[in-house]
Amino acid sequence: MCEEHRTESALDPSAADRRGPPCPCRPAEARRAVEQAVTERCRATHTPCDAEALADALLVASELATNAILHGGGITDFHVDVEGPDVRVSVSDRSNALPVARTRVDPHGRWRPGGHGWPIVCRLARDIRVTDLPSGGKRITAVVPLP
Repeated sequence: MCEEHRTESALDPSAADRRGPPCPCRPAEARRAVEQAVTERCRATHTPCDAEALADALLVASELATNAILHGGGITDFHVDVEGPDVRVSVSDRSNALPVARTRVDPHGRWRPGGHGWPIVCRLARDIRVTDLPSGGKRITAVVPLP
């Protein structure tokens, strides 16, 4: 795990009770939700969207969604908020296992495919929190700065 993460317990089941658009099932849907939220914020504040910051937020959303699908038993909840100068992306899955960065070489010296997602999230996000959910699983929330 990256050094900046925090692990906590979520006693508030409000995410499970939330009514709204269905949660994204694919990384592309997560990216679209983040792009829409950031674009709406730029329009509302009459400020240009920083293309590089948006690209970072899209990549973080995509990696969190992909990891939930590949390693967490699927996406169980997704939420995006634009708060002030930040975009907050939360992805929940069914696994209680904490994310880890895999070594790029296996014990036999062979290069492994993949394994780049969590290090990318750790590099691009300003704050990362891993929260245990009361019904099992976890929620990972990453905050990406937007200028």
